[in-house]
Amino acid sequence: MKWSWRIGRVAGIDVYVHATFLLLLGWVAISSWTARERLADVTHGLLFITALFGIIVLHELGHALAARRYGIATADITLLPIGGVARLEGMPEKPRQELVVALAGPAVNVALALVFWMLVRSADALTSMTRFQLVGGSMLENLLRVNIGLAVFNLIPAFPMDGGRVLRALLALKLDYARATRLAATVGQAMAFMAGAVGLAKMHPFLVFIAIFVYLGAEQEADMVRVQTALDGVPARAVMIRDFKTLSPHDPLRRAVQYVLDGFQQDFPVVDQGRVIGILTRQRLLTALAKRGENLTVGQAMERRFATTTPDEEAEAAFARLEESDCRTLPVVQNERLVGLLTAENLGEFLMIQSALRGESSLARKA
Repeated sequence: MKWSWRIGRVAGIDVYVHATFLLLLGWVAISSWTARERLADVTHGLLFITALFGIIVLHELGHALAARRYGIATADITLLPIGGVARLEGMPEKPRQELVVALAGPAVNVALALVFWMLVRSADALTSMTRFQLVGGSMLENLLRVNIGLAVFNLIPAFPMDGGRVLRALLALKLDYARATRLAATVGQAMAFMAGAVGLAKMHPFLVFIAIFVYLGAEQEADMVRVQTALDGVPARAVMIRDFKTLSPHDPLRRAVQYVLDGFQQDFPVVDQGRVIGILTRQRLLTALAKRGENLTVGQAMERRFATTTPDEEAEAAFARLEESDCRTLPVVQNERLVGLLTAENLGEFLMIQSALRGESSLARKA
């Protein structure tokens, strides 16, 4: 993830912290200081946030280790102000396996809550869950409450929380994966709508923010599964663009400008002696034109770091690589020869056509 720094490695998985995390630390420090203007309160607040995000790393590690049990690796774990994200390189194909992976994170919080309960041994810490005090409160009691809160919150049956994946896994035991995802997403969005209504009625902006986060997360999950279903078993050759323009590294930028104005494409593969050596993206073209003019050569402005795919690679894997790349275009190469291009726009068109064909097939069956 962009704007993230690597802070360590746990169980063979890199852990990153996003730059926006510094804003949270600053907010905690200021809030702790303004309460009683004591440096000790600031230290206490920062230590608590550090411990909290250590707990979040363990939560995400629970998911990662459970997924590893089924042969699924984890690319990395990134800490954000709103929590953590473990980027699994796939999801279990069997619903029962997804159920285990989804429950592994909250299970870590339950286990940690038991540990802190053994250390606190206070019934009051459990009966007063809302009595959270960042300044002047007990560190152990706060961490106990946080673990219980994380376990409960993550089990809400709505994407992108773990509870949404639990609900989908349970539904997938009886339904196909795509339909189970749609139903789980619908449940999550309904809950988000109700939470948003309550937040507006009670003038609670944080609840409204959570509602929006859940609603968009459910929609994103449903879209992702829709893409995976449409691209399942489809090779890149079936989706790639075959009619495209290329540039030479010795061409002036004005040739790319003419191609853009003629309406051909936005990004151009740069080919030298039959091999792709770069991509002239729309952004690099505009930046170079602004700084150096249209007489600058393509080779001086092109992006030299880019990913490629082959015609036989599954389109789903190819587009996943495209999303991780800085370029919006993925060259399709066979025997070092450029044979096609993949773009996000092309994917959207393919999905629309497949959706239309499925609709036509459904109408034909009804007739």
